[in-house]
Amino acid sequence: MQDNIVKIEGLFHRYSKDWAVQDINFEINRNGIVGLLGSNGAGKSTTMNILCGVLSQTRGQVLIEGIDMRTDPEEAKKRIGFLPQNAPLYLEQTVDEYLTYCAHLRLIEKRKIRESVDKVKERCGVAHFSKRLIGNLSGGYRQRVGIAQAIIHRPLLVVLDEPTNGLDPNQILEVRQLIKEIATDRSVIFSSHILSEIQATCQDIIMIEGGKIVFKDTMDTFNNYIEPDSLVATMENPPAAEELRAIGGVKEVVFLTEKTVRMRFDPTADIAEELVEMSVHRKWRLKEITLEKSSLDAIFAQLSNKTFKPSVQS
Repeated sequence: MQDNIVKIEGLFHRYSKDWAVQDINFEINRNGIVGLLGSNGAGKSTTMNILCGVLSQTRGQVLIEGIDMRTDPEEAKKRIGFLPQNAPLYLEQTVDEYLTYCAHLRLIEKRKIRESVDKVKERCGVAHFSKRLIGNLSGGYRQRVGIAQAIIHRPLLVVLDEPTNGLDPNQILEVRQLIKEIATDRSVIFSSHILSEIQATCQDIIMIEGGKIVFKDTMDTFNNYIEPDSLVATMENPPAAEELRAIGGVKEVVFLTEKTVRMRFDPTADIAEELVEMSVHRKWRLKEITLEKSSLDAIFAQLSNKTFKPSVQS
């Protein structure tokens, strides 16, 4: 059995004269979630389309559990489930009809199709919509059906391109949780241009900009390399800096004026909400709060000026 599910070596691809990706190299091992982060047009979708056999690379090698995607695509694709950015749904079909069709496409034995459909509906939380037309489902449930088609054949690797794009906050939380559950017994690649989505979901990160990898390591290491987010708060009765530093996730506290403070914090922490609640309970009389989140461009610039030693993806 291969130690890695995915191994990509020297991957290049160009459209006409323009290179979309250049010299992409990474490995992904079994189980867990790897985030593929990059701005729009960075090369994420091209990389995933090549990885899943939708697009043939200009040069380089893609191995899925040791199987070359270019020379033996059918065997390699049996091990992959793919949800592209625009989910491949047939809106005029019911959930049952669509997933049954997908089971046939995935060459699941006829005697096991009904069981496979029932199991994946239950796992993705759409069993109560079995007879409903997909076109009549909300965006969140359509996305769940899209994820269901990607895992119906129990693949070793699930590739999700912008799976939370266009969803409301509650739907995003639900889809995040579903992805985490799926990743307990298989590998997941989660692509997004939104940093907070990757930070909230993934253990490892591969960052692409301009078609090239600019960072690949664990999420903990990534968070250590970038500057923390910050907020500026104005309070009528501000507490001492030590009291603000005691809030979980706060990295630094600097008073700009007698009543205005800048707090730098871990990007995964929800400092603003906690600060508002503490202000009410402790009568700090919070007057104004402004978030100063790092932009993706700023993070790329930070990383380009730092030296790091990437670890093995897990």
